[in-house]
Amino acid sequence: MAAAMRWSVRLIVFLAGAAGIAVLLGLAVVRLPEFGAREHPYRDATVAVAQRQHAPNVVSSINFDQRGFDTVGEEAILVAAVVGAATLLRLDRDESEEVSRATEKPRLLAATKLSGYLLLPVTLLVGADVVVHGHLTPGGGFQGGVVLATGIHLLYVAGDYPALRRMRPLPWYEFGESGGMGAVVLLGIAGVLSGAGFLANVLPLGSTGQLASAGTVPVFSIAVGLAVGSGMIVLLAQFFRQYLSATGESR
Repeated sequence: MAAAMRWSVRLIVFLAGAAGIAVLLGLAVVRLPEFGAREHPYRDATVAVAQRQHAPNVVSSINFDQRGFDTVGEEAILVAAVVGAATLLRLDRDESEEVSRATEKPRLLAATKLSGYLLLPVTLLVGADVVVHGHLTPGGGFQGGVVLATGIHLLYVAGDYPALRRMRPLPWYEFGESGGMGAVVLLGIAGVLSGAGFLANVLPLGSTGQLASAGTVPVFSIAVGLAVGSGMIVLLAQFFRQYLSATGESR
């Protein structure tokens, strides 16, 4: 009886929430501009603000300026996901982080190994460029952070897992993830202290096309790139450690 009542309460709560979302979604759809029309109020508003803030990449202007508070939420979700995965995949008492040295190494093509080593610095350079120039050209902290994180793992593709472990000491990247998130919060507090509002663009805007331009947009992008890149490295490290501990594979 009690279980049936609990199920009924959950169903009522769900239906109430679903009805509210349906009403809001319906109102939003009704107010959408006509498909194919020449009038696009959202496009016009965002492009105008991006031009005023000297940020040629309108997408980065939206993410790191016009809707910065939403970006903070997305970043917090990523941090929470990494923490949750690291907690779930942590080593049990009967597991060992040491990888077996007795296991025969899998055969690796020389071309694959050479490509991994050669593309590693190129990929890291491209990732850094995507992060730093995100306010000027397509890219930004999210995209560049993922490129940096996956680029480091080309060492694993090249068959050198010990070198990968040396290149990614996890405490550094754990600090980088929290430091990037903390930098974003500090940017928001700086806006509040200036009287302009949380995450307001309070830095000098500079000139369009220059690296030091768009105010807080590139700083925000770099902080997000640091947090995303570090978080992805920490996350992938947990999966690698779990897999290698279970298989005893050594590469």
